[in-house]
Amino acid sequence: MPPGSLDSPAPRPAPAGFDQRVYAAVARIPRGRLATYGQVAELIGAYGCARQVGWALRRLPLPSDVPWQRVVNARGQISFTPSREGSDWIQAELLRAEGIPVDGEGRLPLGRYLWSAPLENGIDG
Repeated sequence: MPPGSLDSPAPRPAPAGFDQRVYAAVARIPRGRLATYGQVAELIGAYGCARQVGWALRRLPLPSDVPWQRVVNARGQISFTPSREGSDWIQAELLRAEGIPVDGEGRLPLGRYLWSAPLENGIDG
C-alpha cells in the first residue's frame, strides 16, 4: 500500500514516556507494601535508573492517585531532604496510615513489607 493511502494501517502510538511507565508500575504496588526505586526501575525495564525513578515521582503533581509514598530507597528509608518541601513527612504519615511503621529517622522494615512484583505482568513500553 502506498504511504498515505486510506488502506494504510494506522501508525503505532509512541511508547509511553518514562514518567508514565514509572507511574503505571507504582500504581501496581498494593496498599501496605513497599518497593524500592531500583525495583521500580527494573520493573519498567530501566535497570540502573533508580535515581530517575525518584525524579519521576518528584514530578508527580500532588495530590495523586499514584501511591508514590510506597517507594523508598534500598536502605529501607524515606529520603529526607530539604528539597522535597515536606513531601518526605507526608510520605511518612501516608505509610503509617497504611500500617507500615516509620521511625523518626524515616527507617522502615523493608524486608517485612517489600512487594514482589509478578514478573509475568511486567510493564513494558
